[in-house]
Amino acid sequence: MEVTGGRCCGGTVRGRMEGRGSYTLPTGTEYRGELKDGLFHGEGVLLFPGGGRYQAVWHRGVPAEGKYTFADGLEYEDEKWHYCDGYDRRFYTEICSGLKPAGISQLTNLDPPRKIPAGCYDCGDGFYNPETRIVIDYKLRFLRNADDDEHEWIIRTCRKAEDEKTGHKPKPRKWVLLDNNNPKQTGDECK
Repeated sequence: MEVTGGRCCGGTVRGRMEGRGSYTLPTGTEYRGELKDGLFHGEGVLLFPGGGRYQAVWHRGVPAEGKYTFADGLEYEDEKWHYCDGYDRRFYTEICSGLKPAGISQLTNLDPPRKIPAGCYDCGDGFYNPETRIVIDYKLRFLRNADDDEHEWIIRTCRKAEDEKTGHKPKPRKWVLLDNNNPKQTGDECK
């Protein structure tokens, strides 16, 4: 596995993975299950670094049937998928735990949401810095360089770190010109 950078654990036949075992890709995704002739073959599961999992029956490296489960326990359904559709926009944690009181917004499925580094975006599998065009994972390790299409998509659709503090903002003061060109501030304190 020196060529691909992955790691395998289990039996081999003629230098290829065979039987029950595991294979970890350089990205951190791990396969656990049956292997034949160096390929995923039989029952096995892909475990993704973010906590998601894909349980499947594999045939010569290709999933014949399978089910994806997100890190929060939500199971993806091929047909009749109603999660976050046009009629029900709640996050899965809101479906399970209920909505927040009026005036308190839940911005992501994680509650509280991840803190995004200043100037960056949360693009689903990590943070994106538009100045360097680099995506890092949530443990701040390099994932990839974004091409122009991904850059535009992230800027247009993903949640960005807050640029300014929220809270009470004082009303802007207005100045009026009175006699002799002496300015006077107007507002609540100038009655």
